[in-house]
Amino acid sequence: MTIKINGKTCTFEEGEYILNIARRNDIFIPAICYLSGCSPTLACRMCMVEADGKKVYSCNTKAKEGMVVESDLQNLWDERNEIMQAYCINHPLECGVCDKSGECELQNFTHKSRVNIQKHWIKDTHKPHKHWGVINYDPALCIVCERCITVCKDKIGESALKTVPRGGDSVDSGFKDTMGKDAYAIWTKFQKSLIGPSNGEMLDCSFCGECTSVCPTGALIGSRFQYTSNIWELKRIPASNPHSSDCELMYYDIKQSGISNQTPKIYRVSNDFAFATLNRAARFAFDTQNEASKDKKAFNKLVALFENNEIKNIKFNSFITNEEALILQNLKKKFDLNLINEEALKFKEFLDEFISNCGEFYNATTKDITNSDFLVVAGTLLRYDAPTLSYKINNALVMNKGAGLYFHPLEDAGLAKYSKNFISHTHKSGDEEQILYFLLQKFSTDESIKESLAEFFVSENKEIEESINEEVIEQVIEKDEEGNEIQKEVKKLVPKKVKKTIEVKRSVFARNLGVDEDKLEDLLLKKANFTFVVGSDFYFHKNALKLAKLLALVQSTTPFKVFLNPTHTNTLGVAMICDLDEGIKDGKILGYNEKGDFSFSYEECANLASSSLNQQEGTFLNYDKRVVPTNAALEFGGYFLNDLANALGYDEEYTINYTKKLPTNKGFCALDFDSLENFYTNGGECKRGYELNLECFKQVAKKEFIAPNLQNLILKDNEILLYSANPSYQFGRFSNRASTISEAIFLGVSENLAKEKNLQDKDLVKISIKDKTLTLSVRVDKDIKNGAYLPYFDEKIDTLNFFDERFIVANLEKLGANNE
Repeated sequence: MTIKINGKTCTFEEGEYILNIARRNDIFIPAICYLSGCSPTLACRMCMVEADGKKVYSCNTKAKEGMVVESDLQNLWDERNEIMQAYCINHPLECGVCDKSGECELQNFTHKSRVNIQKHWIKDTHKPHKHWGVINYDPALCIVCERCITVCKDKIGESALKTVPRGGDSVDSGFKDTMGKDAYAIWTKFQKSLIGPSNGEMLDCSFCGECTSVCPTGALIGSRFQYTSNIWELKRIPASNPHSSDCELMYYDIKQSGISNQTPKIYRVSNDFAFATLNRAARFAFDTQNEASKDKKAFNKLVALFENNEIKNIKFNSFITNEEALILQNLKKKFDLNLINEEALKFKEFLDEFISNCGEFYNATTKDITNSDFLVVAGTLLRYDAPTLSYKINNALVMNKGAGLYFHPLEDAGLAKYSKNFISHTHKSGDEEQILYFLLQKFSTDESIKESLAEFFVSENKEIEESINEEVIEQVIEKDEEGNEIQKEVKKLVPKKVKKTIEVKRSVFARNLGVDEDKLEDLLLKKANFTFVVGSDFYFHKNALKLAKLLALVQSTTPFKVFLNPTHTNTLGVAMICDLDEGIKDGKILGYNEKGDFSFSYEECANLASSSLNQQEGTFLNYDKRVVPTNAALEFGGYFLNDLANALGYDEEYTINYTKKLPTNKGFCALDFDSLENFYTNGGECKRGYELNLECFKQVAKKEFIAPNLQNLILKDNEILLYSANPSYQFGRFSNRASTISEAIFLGVSENLAKEKNLQDKDLVKISIKDKTLTLSVRVDKDIKNGAYLPYFDEKIDTLNFFDERFIVANLEKLGANNE
């Protein structure tokens, strides 16, 4: 369909709002309160337009075929001028020191609306500053646009903010005659409201900081950034989130450290909040740089170890670029080395098995997720493992009136805020394959699969209520022709509700997983877009290859698109580029950003310092199968991996010279790094790098089906089920390097487990796993309702060595109470 906006013909799909159509076509319509991808609130009313001659608000007015829209009329700007006057009443005149000055939307729209006079007034109210951890709130600067509330509800899924009473004077009703209707309504609301936490005085959330990003003024600001820099002094370096596999677009905002120190420093991370949502690590864990200089003696020693064939293994992690992965692969071939990355190997083996059985790559992207109206999530402690992905899922549930099922052995109370139609199921560890069997049993169109799973139904009686028409006889009195009354019997059909018992088939898998099949049928009504999201529990499962085979059948025989979330930042890239080995050869181990006989790492105990990801140019392969660029924010004075490669016979001036050499048989394109774009258009189209060519992965699908083998895990006294996971703001030792979120390792326990074991915050406990023991402090996690998890972000303790799978059985012993 088509619509005309300011004389320009624009195409649109049914249900789209005028404002979004305008943005997609680069037509400017002012709007303060509206956020792309969120619900319209009509808090600012600046987006008023004339549609077919009638004034409407473009953020919540859906386009119609042939509609003619005008947004740039003088009468509209006159009304916008009055709205901006209302916003400026009692707004502090502190632009010179305000943290938002230079990118403040109140400034921008005041100028755009040509406000040069103030005709209205009211007594101001005292509004003390609020300090909420890494976020500060200045109510005097707040214009109550509600963007922070909207983004927290519609994107993040935490609903941690709300409007609270301001306690200001009421607007004099006499002003109704001297100002526009919209301006008066906004001013009246403004005098009533401020922003505050949904629960109590302190903000209770994951502190992703997205509210500070969307705030149009300086009301919400990162506490570490406040009063440290003017916006116009900062230089924006486009990059990609180095902490997690979303690799989302972000910017390092840098300038000199001080008047006497001209060394560049990162002052904050910002984002294109309309389309790129960041997690806490991306926003606040930016000072991870390594300030080392060239250690020629250590570097020459490392080169000699290669030249003397003493190095036989390279152990590394997935917090590296694609170019670094290719350099490691080249070194492997030249020196016949083993490449050791256990996490990426598990993912690679799972993915390879999936592709061979499905005949193609996993086919969902996050765009499919946000367009979905029915989602299933399994194999990931979602908000902890992949917070940015959880934002996409929440956004789909809210904006599409979606529904879905979430499966995990640990119950996360935070998911209850997403949607009442997103049902959590706490299943037993080891029951993961039953999730896949249930989806195949319920949704597969393959008759042989349905026949194989037919025996996994049980019959049960179900009482239903149905309507029937019951015949009743009524006595009625009528009059004959002479007027005499005659009594007659009349038969009537009267609707009646009756209870009835019927026999129904119930899935054994659904019963074991706690799925209410009747409720599921209600959730599925009118649903058309299905996505299944899978995480690392599946890759590290003892039956991972079987799960991969079954998951391939889900993609190829059901309506579900499948999305695999790679474990770390560039797990997918490493899996595509490197030939990974399972065992360690006899000989020395080079640890690249890991411990080894010789450690070339950004960590403290390294023999030779390496660069951090905020000091490198290169690319990542993100969870959307998109090769995205990242740029260096700061210089590194030491040696890069490319320097080592050049000393060993290669000849590339820069690491990014390898960008065009990434393997085309694995879907990469032979493109120069400097040719890669990294932005979103006004309409939200992703122009970041390029999509992996998935055609080269297509093959004849095996479609191997394996029959169920159901087993249960039984815990003994003093045993707990321990999960390998970080809190939502930590993604490994790399994120823990940052000063804002650096901390010591702990044992996360649920509230009910704490009660059962008589544990409180900071109590000391001993964990025993086979022949290993560990003494840790307890942290009671109010969001986790059962079980415990052991993080792996502390470089001093390698807790990943405790785990063969993501769940293990451990003994727990309390050693002492906390000191409080």
